[in-house]
Order: sequence, then C-alpha cells, then structure tokens
Amino acid sequence: MIDEAIQLDSLAHLVAQHAIRDVVVGRVRGDNAQWTLSIRLGGPTARLVPVRSRRKPLRTWASFTAVGRFAESLGIRGFRVEL
Repeated sequence: MIDEAIQLDSLAHLVAQHAIRDVVVGRVRGDNAQWTLSIRLGGPTARLVPVRSRRKPLRTWASFTAVGRFAESLGIRGFRVEL
C-alpha cells in the first residue's frame, strides 16, 4: 500500500511553480505493461512520491508513450526512466 502520494492537481501546481527537483518514470513491478510517474521534492535525500489519481492510490499509464505525453502536457521538460 502506498502511504504517501500526490494528486494530479497538486502535481500541476508544483510543476507550474518549478518546485519539483526530480521526475522518475518506472514500470510497475511484475507488470511490464504499466508505467508510473514519481516526483522528488526538496533535497537529494528526499524520497520519491508517486502520482495518484482521484480514485486509485497509484496512477498508471498503459504505455511509455502515454506517460510521456502526460508529462509533456503538464510542462515537465524531462525525466529519468528506471526499468
């Protein structure tokens, strides 16, 4: 279970304020077809916080292209990929 996650509307606000230190896209363990997006706020020791949807504790995308389009639509200029 995910204890802490950020909702999409909060993510958009943080991107607009240039408050995000790092963005990471990764695969869901055991499921190569699902992708997630996580952000890091604060210093280098701050942990990654996954993005959630309103109904689910973890927002997933069906393809790498889809998560890339989503990030671009928010104004995220780049991210790291962890496989």
